[in-house]
Amino acid sequence: MRLRFITSTPLEVSRGSGTFVGVTTLADALRALGVSVEFLTPRIKLPIYTAQRLLFNETLRWRQLSPADVTVGFDMDGYSLSRQDAGRHVASIKGVIADEMRFESGLTRATMQIQAACERKHVQRADAVITTSRYSAQRLQSLYRLSEKPDVVPELIDLSAWKKLLEAETAKQKPGRFVVLSVGRFYPRKRFDVLLRAAARLRGRIPELEVRIVGGGPESTRLEKICRDENLQNVVTWRKDISQQDLAREYQSCDLFCLPSVQEGFGIVFLEAMAAGKPIVAARAAAVPEVVRQGLLVEPDNDEALAAAIERLHQDPDLRQSLAHEGREVVTQFDAPAVAAIFLRKLEELNHVGADPLVRPASRSRA
Repeated sequence: MRLRFITSTPLEVSRGSGTFVGVTTLADALRALGVSVEFLTPRIKLPIYTAQRLLFNETLRWRQLSPADVTVGFDMDGYSLSRQDAGRHVASIKGVIADEMRFESGLTRATMQIQAACERKHVQRADAVITTSRYSAQRLQSLYRLSEKPDVVPELIDLSAWKKLLEAETAKQKPGRFVVLSVGRFYPRKRFDVLLRAAARLRGRIPELEVRIVGGGPESTRLEKICRDENLQNVVTWRKDISQQDLAREYQSCDLFCLPSVQEGFGIVFLEAMAAGKPIVAARAAAVPEVVRQGLLVEPDNDEALAAAIERLHQDPDLRQSLAHEGREVVTQFDAPAVAAIFLRKLEELNHVGADPLVRPASRSRA
């Protein structure tokens, strides 16, 4: 089978975040199954990401493409795709933009509103829609008026590659320190501010506490101000836009992983923490309970509950070990070869059913 992946997400881990990881890991796993996968990405780089994304998609209307059996457009990318040589057209939604933008404001919200309109057009014109969680499927159905729920194929992790990265690191937990790691792009929905306020509560209860936050993004200035206001400079360490090898070192060195996000279409970082054998504390929100089946989940936006869960794991090494063991078992279900095979079966079904789509939108505009 010949596949074409269309994406304007930056193909580098520091800027693309979870979408980059999911798309590139899927492509590599499909190639390992003997599938041909080519990428169609922006040729022109613009300083404003939304403008670059729109320009890229609009040029698809007349761009000459090599033949493909199935073209997979990720998120909004592919809404203007010409039918010529595209084969069957699948919209693969990693994050529902209309859902994510609820937590934004100002210019960011305005640009996301434009992207959400394009994503809605994409899912309504595609032959099939695939997404990564039951939560995302429900949100797609309600926000973009799909008459049926999309198929769900979860995110994936290359456990073999992660094992090599982790084994290459000799870093262990720091003597005399209790290290809480958090990883993600600095968006309001990730709720790093809640983690910082939980750390302020714990500073006196866990004197050896160290919170390490890996990522970067538009909330950097606000989060650093909260850190100063709460006098957490000696507790919090910021690691911005690091390599995969350095990220593996961070996972190896921590005692637990915590991300109190209130909006996750899936959450690849949770798989990474499980693969590293780390217990997880997170918010009971969005798709998180579907992924973190063995962690301590707390009420969203509740820094007191988050602090209590972290403190509980600090006081109970046996519980940390038990949750870590369960996580290692759970994450095997998301290993790249297994998930890629499921994804490929969905595409093969679509390719064999002629004009009948797997998911029928309420309206199917081809404009």
